[in-house]
Amino acid sequence: MDEENIRALLISANVGSIFEDPDHMFKPWMEEFTKSITKLEPGLIAIHCQEVGGKNYEASMQHVNQFIKIILGCEEMQKYDRARVFLDEDYTAADKFTALGNLYFIHECIEEVSIWDFVDCKFVPVEGREVLSGNIENIPIKEKAKFPQHFFPEFKWSRKGFIRTRWSINNCVFDLINIHLFHDASNIVAMQSSPSLYSENRQQALLHTLQRFENDNYETVPFFMFGDFNFRLDSHLLVKAITEKTDSSETRGKKDQITKVVYKEKENGKVVLTVETKGFDYHDKHSDLFYNTSKWLHQYDKEPIPLF
Repeated sequence: MDEENIRALLISANVGSIFEDPDHMFKPWMEEFTKSITKLEPGLIAIHCQEVGGKNYEASMQHVNQFIKIILGCEEMQKYDRARVFLDEDYTAADKFTALGNLYFIHECIEEVSIWDFVDCKFVPVEGREVLSGNIENIPIKEKAKFPQHFFPEFKWSRKGFIRTRWSINNCVFDLINIHLFHDASNIVAMQSSPSLYSENRQQALLHTLQRFENDNYETVPFFMFGDFNFRLDSHLLVKAITEKTDSSETRGKKDQITKVVYKEKENGKVVLTVETKGFDYHDKHSDLFYNTSKWLHQYDKEPIPLF
């Protein structure tokens, strides 16, 4: 491996389902992971995980340590003699908890590697393997923040935020940022406008984070931001397109909120589309819409455009 041209493998993985069903999910995930290592032979591996411990983290967090042990212990990882693993696991700290995990592995071929101390403002050498888990608020070699509640008052305060680390590898300095933006909590709300309320808040959170990095007291360096951006199709325009010749009816629940919208053909009353808070069923054409190879849906993949 050429010292001046180090290959980096950057992986983003929402691992929530892994911890909720570890007996079935660990093995295939590891097979894909180790296959990538063998194929690419990276000098640096960076894995940015979201939903560490799963969505029901109180019950599933116990599986996280086993997950890390499996990664560190597999044959393909034995030449990665240095590691820093950050696991934000303290779900009792409601104002801080992000459920993010940043995993970094350095191959023995890399001679010089240091990580930035955000408190003392200096690089410190990376030696050996270290797993930093539980409550990691006072760990100085990372910067972590949960998106503030007052910034998004109309949202339930969820475990969304970022973890940033800064690296110097053979005198090349860069940041690696793990970010988890808001999801669409309701398909009903998401399809009401274009762009959706959720899309606007994702953009606001991302810009808020970027501006924070621009205006902090640290030197500006190149960065790689990879995580779960939760970008969605523009469901307002999509639904409008596939229900042009239909009539709609609404079902309302508590507080008179819409819980279901059913679209039926005007001519014969046949149900074309059913949209619920957590459901989207295009009925007879569902598979054609979501599993075809025509890439027709790409025209509704608009969310990243303004961010460029």
